[in-house]
Amino acid sequence: MSTTRAEAAYRRSAAAFRNPMLGLLHGRYAPFVVAVLSVVFTADRATVAVSDAHAEIAEVIDQLRGAGYDHDERRIPSGTAREICRYWVKVGWLVPQIEDDVEVYRLSAQAVGALEVAGRAGGGRTRVSQSRVRTLLESVDRLSVDADDDRDARIARLRADRDQLDAEIVRLEGGGDVEPLDEEQLLEEAENILHLARELPADFSRVAESINAMQRDVVTALRQDVRPTGEVLREYLQRGQHIMQATPEGRAFAGALRLIGEPEHIDHLADQLHTLMAKPFARLLAVEQRADLRAISRRVELGVEEVLTAQRRASHVITAQVRTHDPIRDRQVDDLLRDVMAGLQTWMQTSRPGDRIDPLRSFPVADVGHLRQSLSDIRPPGAPDKLTEVDGDAVDFLDADERSWGGPHYVELERYVAGLGDTFDLGAAFEDGPAANRRPVDLLGLLEIAHRNGMTEGDDVTIVEALRPDGTRRRFAFGSVTARTTKEQSVD
Repeated sequence: MSTTRAEAAYRRSAAAFRNPMLGLLHGRYAPFVVAVLSVVFTADRATVAVSDAHAEIAEVIDQLRGAGYDHDERRIPSGTAREICRYWVKVGWLVPQIEDDVEVYRLSAQAVGALEVAGRAGGGRTRVSQSRVRTLLESVDRLSVDADDDRDARIARLRADRDQLDAEIVRLEGGGDVEPLDEEQLLEEAENILHLARELPADFSRVAESINAMQRDVVTALRQDVRPTGEVLREYLQRGQHIMQATPEGRAFAGALRLIGEPEHIDHLADQLHTLMAKPFARLLAVEQRADLRAISRRVELGVEEVLTAQRRASHVITAQVRTHDPIRDRQVDDLLRDVMAGLQTWMQTSRPGDRIDPLRSFPVADVGHLRQSLSDIRPPGAPDKLTEVDGDAVDFLDADERSWGGPHYVELERYVAGLGDTFDLGAAFEDGPAANRRPVDLLGLLEIAHRNGMTEGDDVTIVEALRPDGTRRRFAFGSVTARTTKEQSVD
């Protein structure tokens, strides 16, 4: 069945009214919403901390109710400021985000557009002026020139423009008067500038939101991607680096950024606006119009900053997601969630209303037996078994090679020290000892015997060479030691 023109027009209109911007303007509390958002969010305050926004909106509600505007339930919504903001976030008028570890609100592109429409509707008459028509004609002429690929026609047009400029320069240099426009025409020009500037905040917000939407799509696609990790890394890192070119709004903004992106361009714009405000015609502008004219450069600066911030944030999020991307882990999580859903569906087939399932509050842990819970008691939990007494002949000693790699030969060392006189130099004693007792561990054993019997340390440095069982040698240095042969007896 074919669709009539009326049906098609009605469907387009119904789709348009589902847009959050028209929903805001057509809503039950539209005057209240427009008033509050215009008070809280200004040209110099694009984002507001969540806590500050709740406090300010609560104050506005109290002021309006105190002034008697709550006698009609259609004027001010019920509920707290927090509940009202949550609803505005839900319907797409406010956008929560994190800036410098602080949660803030900012207006969505639809809310900015709605405020601009409401401002134009309540800001006085809209007229067809010479300035607005000239802007239209100049735009059409510029489009025609840019679309024309005829070289000769473009050269002829450029020469005509040059001749006109040269003639004006000659006239002025010859003493001709400058013919300024009258104040009424200058006022029309200023109103046309304000008309064009009102569209900028919504345009900037749409670019930032398109980048954020693209970021969410990329992250979602990345989590569903099962290709090799290296291929995924290359593709998504490239998308993160060229994120501004990924959306039509971003590409259009990149072109505009070449005109307004440099700080000196914005500074020049601010200087021009400041000069215009000092002209006599500026007194004909309303107070709100003068404020809007002064704020144009600030709005441009904040809009550029908003888009660039969204670009940096999206690039950071995509890069972080790519670096932590693990297809195997993601598949395991997806399988687990599918198992949970399947189990829930099976349970729903046999359950009755009122049946409950005890939730799993913690994962089971492995049983590893008893672990010591405190380190204050160093005693073992039980006494060791007694050693078995055996005869000396029944003891199995290690062979000679394994014994040579063992600890110090205390018996041989004590017998050797006993024949060195009352005192001896430890370094000389070690160097002169038998080869079997000159291992590194025997040097430690000799030091232990000297410490036990009593020794005196000197200021000189003694260097000895130890001999390992495999024939390798190692040198040691220590302070000189003079030791006793036998243990010194204490005198009471």
